[in-house]
Amino acid sequence: MTTLEQSQQKSEVTHSPLEEEHRDVRMFGLATFLIADGMTFAGFFAAYLTYKAVNPLLPDAIYEVELPLPTLNTVLLLISSATFHRAGKALHNNQATKCQRWLLITAGLGLAFLASQMVEYFTLPFGLTDNVFASTFYALTGFHGLHVTLGTIMILIVWWQSRSPGGRITSQNTFPLEAAELFWHFVDGIWVVLFIILYLL
Repeated sequence: MTTLEQSQQKSEVTHSPLEEEHRDVRMFGLATFLIADGMTFAGFFAAYLTYKAVNPLLPDAIYEVELPLPTLNTVLLLISSATFHRAGKALHNNQATKCQRWLLITAGLGLAFLASQMVEYFTLPFGLTDNVFASTFYALTGFHGLHVTLGTIMILIVWWQSRSPGGRITSQNTFPLEAAELFWHFVDGIWVVLFIILYLL
C-alpha cells in the first residue's frame, strides 16, 4: 500500500463519524421546555387554590369577575389554534401565500386577545395589591399574557420567513412553524385551565 493510499484511508476513518446522521431532537427539547413552563403555571394554580381554601376573603373583599371578556378571549384563542393549524397544512402543501394569510389571521387574533385583556384590566374592580386574590389574579393572567405576546411575535417571524420566494421556512423546512404552533397550542391550553379556575370556580 502506497503512502498516498494510506493517507486516504486515514482520512476516511477520521471523517466517517461526521458523516453519520443524527436524530433531530429539537422538538423533544421544546416539549421538555413546555413541560417545565407548565409546572410554573401549575405552581400559580396551586397557590391560588390553596389561598382560596385556607385563607378565604372577607365579604367586602370578594369581587364579581365579569365573564364576557374572558369568554371572548377563550373563543379568540380557540379559533387561533384552528387558524394556525390551517397555516401548517398550507405550508405542507407548498401554498406559501395561503400559509402567510392564515398566520396573519392567527397573529391578529393574538393581538385581539391582548387588547381585550387590557380592557379587562382597566375595568376590574380591584387592584394588584388589594389582597391575595388580586395579586394572584394579576400574576396568572399577566404571565399568560406575556406568553401570548411572545407567541404572537413568533407567529409574525414565521410569517415573514415563510414568504415565497426568499423565505427560509418551506415545505422542506417546517420545524420553525411546527415549534411555534406547538407553543401556541400550549398557551391556548393553559388559558382554558386558567379560565376555568379563575373565572368559573
